[in-house]
Amino acid sequence: MSAISSARETLSHALNNRLLPNLEYLLQGSIMDSAVEHLIHRLKGLCDNVDTSPEPFNDLEVCMSLRQPNATQPLLLRVRRALSRDAPFQMRYLGQPEVDQRRPTLVRSCMDCACTNGILEFLTEMGFRLEFEYIAKGYMFRKGRMKITVSKLIKIVPGKQQDMANEPISQSYIVELSVVAPTGQENVGEEMRVFAEQLKPLVQLEKIDYKRLGGLP
Repeated sequence: MSAISSARETLSHALNNRLLPNLEYLLQGSIMDSAVEHLIHRLKGLCDNVDTSPEPFNDLEVCMSLRQPNATQPLLLRVRRALSRDAPFQMRYLGQPEVDQRRPTLVRSCMDCACTNGILEFLTEMGFRLEFEYIAKGYMFRKGRMKITVSKLIKIVPGKQQDMANEPISQSYIVELSVVAPTGQENVGEEMRVFAEQLKPLVQLEKIDYKRLGGLP
């Protein structure tokens, strides 16, 4: 257990002292199923690699939480696993989002790393507990350093993981426009705002304040 305790302390130290050099700039929106093909067509025309895009994905995402002494919010880590291809597990830490009216996007600290397939067991040993899990299935586009995902969220029904396509969470797709960049590159937000304008009126991409909504980031 000493190695587990050491890992927990190291992680807490890094997060508490903001030893994370990258920020994620983010805009989000949603679009009804009936209109998503029009959005896909528009993105194909706007984004890079027209001949090969979009890139499909079908991933399981698991959110794990750790309650920390004297902390008002639990530490959240997300683990994503590709279901349709052989790829490393991906673990992601996302800090509390900053909603600044002077910025065109939401901003939050982030950290991404590839992991072995034993990462969930390791996090459980550290004291993390499952918050929620879902399937994200859709398409990813790129425009320069911007990443655009159009995702259908699918809930997991115990015993029915081979039939998850019949359990969508809603009749809409989540659309996310994001950039991960080092601290200090404030021009990123303006690039994203200009691109988001080109997707109107199909989808309205906004900076969403999850604290006001009472949900997890």
